[in-house]
Amino acid sequence: MKSMKMIDEKELLNKLRNGDHLAFEYLYNEYKEPIARKLFGVLKSWDDTQEILQELFVRIWQHRTAIQSERSFSAYLYRIAANLTADHFKKISRDRKLAEALWLTLSQEHDTEILCLQTLADQQLMQTIEKLPRQRRTVFKLCKLEGKSYREVSAMLKISEAAVNDHITKANKFLLKNYDKSASLFFALLISNTIN
Repeated sequence: MKSMKMIDEKELLNKLRNGDHLAFEYLYNEYKEPIARKLFGVLKSWDDTQEILQELFVRIWQHRTAIQSERSFSAYLYRIAANLTADHFKKISRDRKLAEALWLTLSQEHDTEILCLQTLADQQLMQTIEKLPRQRRTVFKLCKLEGKSYREVSAMLKISEAAVNDHITKANKFLLKNYDKSASLFFALLISNTIN
């Protein structure tokens, strides 16, 4: 095939308009590399570059009858490539926003379900704590729910620290035996026993 300089681009475009596959192939081979380099500079992905390049030349073939041979074909190609690139980034943005909205919705539904389960578990724990003997319940609530130290509870209730420890130990055993151990608040309370 003759070089581009020897073949008039206007003549090639007229042949392309008439459905000449060889003219299309010649123009494709002439422009694909410079356009691909420009696209890659913007997209930073060879996969995306190849996809847009393919779509560009598919559109050229599909709309070949609309090509105006007296206008710059190069400018026409770059304008279509720019529009396809803009569409690509808009799609990515829409997809990202859609994914974020979906995750937000799913997480809110999941959080609501967890919150409901946790509230129910907390109510059951409080009912189990209420079954403790009065003094043991008071010691447990002061230490575990209000976060007071054994020393503070000992001074408030005028009992020894050993008695506070005994009440907490017996309350923990009672709760382990009488409460659903899958509730997270329950485990948090038991773990906090080792801190005091």
